[in-house]
Amino acid sequence: MKKRKHYQAGFAYKHSLGQNFILDDALMREVADAAGIGPDDCVIEIGPGMGTLTRMLAERAAQVVAIEVDESLRPFLTVALEHSPNASVIYRDVLSLNLREISREMFGADRTVRVAANIPYYITTEILEKTIRELPEARSLAFMVQKEVADKLMAGPGEDGYGPLGILCQKNYELERALEVPAACFTPQPKVDSTFLVMNRIGKTEDTDDLFFDRMVHRIFLMRRKTLLNNLISQYSLSREAAETVLDAAGIPRNARAEELAIETLKVLCSTLQKQLAVSGV
Repeated sequence: MKKRKHYQAGFAYKHSLGQNFILDDALMREVADAAGIGPDDCVIEIGPGMGTLTRMLAERAAQVVAIEVDESLRPFLTVALEHSPNASVIYRDVLSLNLREISREMFGADRTVRVAANIPYYITTEILEKTIRELPEARSLAFMVQKEVADKLMAGPGEDGYGPLGILCQKNYELERALEVPAACFTPQPKVDSTFLVMNRIGKTEDTDDLFFDRMVHRIFLMRRKTLLNNLISQYSLSREAAETVLDAAGIPRNARAEELAIETLKVLCSTLQKQLAVSGV
């Protein structure tokens, strides 16, 4: 495993794990405050690093469970959390775990759950999709992400970056740019600035229709240059007439592209497509 020549109390930062930590207590307090953690909340933290944010979260929450892939951080986290009896660390790769099972096992079934994380940027998409899918009951997700990623997640129809992940987030959450964090605040310093993005859950938790919606959005965005009509034909094996019927019923122009459609329009499309697939027996 390649190591970068940056050290904090004897620790070698691992570039392969995307390790860029914030060690400033004052900034971490701002982050913890922005995450909206209260005394009745249970928190899953992904990527605690040196434990600076973990400690701040533990001061505010009923319980904190941090998930850390790097075993070499154990001694640093042990020291950081020695006065935080309500905080514990699971030393595993978060992508190998079922977060819903972790939540139920550690917190019980009836607790208010929130997620907070300074996540490795190279697996931002995987972690976002995983937490949304596995923790639909979480009241909020608060992530430190690249500023460019935050821009894409908050983009609207027709804007640069508008796509499946942003639609998934905006459909289920209210997104807020809580803090803008310059690259200089991190150790080692990355090449990009960051945004602490807070996503507060709205509406109901995930059900079968939501799963169909999410899969539909991914499929119709696979070939962005194609019209929505042609994507429906190729992705769902529909005849041109059937695909046109779907668009007409949803009030969508036949020459429209997926990236032009607002989320509410996509929801209508989801409903009309499901009805047509049932009729077509596809």
